[in-house]
Amino acid sequence: MSSEVRNLPESTADRLPEAATTGAPSAGSARGRWAGVTAGVALCVVGAAVAMGIGRLVPAVNPMLIAIVAGALVSNLVAVPGWIKPGLDFSAKRLLRVGVALLGLQLMFSDVVGLGWGVIAVVVAIVALGIAGTLYLGKLLGLSWTQRVLIACGFSICGAAAVAATDGVVGAKEEELLTAVALVVVFGTLMIPAIPLLSGAFGLTDSQAGMWAGGSIHEVAQVVAAGGMIGGGALAVATVVKLARVLMLAPVMAYLGARQRRATRGAAEARTQPPLVPLFVIGFLACVALRSSGLLPQAALDLARLAQTALLTTAMFALGLGVRVGLLRAVGPRPFVLAAASTVWVAGIALVGTVLVA
Repeated sequence: MSSEVRNLPESTADRLPEAATTGAPSAGSARGRWAGVTAGVALCVVGAAVAMGIGRLVPAVNPMLIAIVAGALVSNLVAVPGWIKPGLDFSAKRLLRVGVALLGLQLMFSDVVGLGWGVIAVVVAIVALGIAGTLYLGKLLGLSWTQRVLIACGFSICGAAAVAATDGVVGAKEEELLTAVALVVVFGTLMIPAIPLLSGAFGLTDSQAGMWAGGSIHEVAQVVAAGGMIGGGALAVATVVKLARVLMLAPVMAYLGARQRRATRGAAEARTQPPLVPLFVIGFLACVALRSSGLLPQAALDLARLAQTALLTTAMFALGLGVRVGLLRAVGPRPFVLAAASTVWVAGIALVGTVLVA
């Protein structure tokens, strides 16, 4: 490994296989770093464009999921140049946070209130108990707190976006972040056919099945896919319930931010304490408020939705580039056990809540 690559700061791309760097720009210079950022972002944009193109051809598959899988395939089949790591890191963190903020434009406060206080209470219970139970089970399995909280938030709130948002607050290790993202993809995808099949077996109505899907499945895109399979009015209910879970991202990130500040108080790193509420969470709430105001025309909302999808798809491709078979093999079975248990736990809470209030 060249000294130029070895001296790069740790990033999402640090887990990528390194290519020969002969003739590559010097990572230590400003010009070299700018070249790395530009090239890395360009690669992720191309990957996102391909994923979105496939998504148009196969509407049943969300481009963000395609991007994660495509990034993982590229990482495991091709040697990605080490000098583009800064651009991959920029895509996986900065672009993702902007995309999460824009996600707020999909939700209005009136949609959440319209669910009724019973359903709102169920949503809060799913997120709170889901996170608490996953953290406890992870502790029994001997996993680190950061690994546990990434899986807990991803599975209880909104999938890979919540995983990456949580990482921005707690500063987990790179392998923990990438493992959690991979687990969201695997187990969330398995939930797409499972929830419709189980809903029929349990005799749930379309409305109840939609609420269960929205309350239990990890990604927004996965919820949409499952709601469409159920049919009837399930999709609308599932989407609103899921977006209500997404709204819980704000208080959870605020709590984690406060926890991190307390943990670093008096320490040497206290000078760089994380903000109480991350800026992207404030942006998310601002976007929800803006959408709720009714000031934005439909054309602007459609453009914002496209931008949000493009940003998150670009970020997911960058995260996918860090998912390597060797990495998943190295972390061992315990994160997979926790992911399976968390999936069942969250789905169980959502099912009980659905039966009680729907």
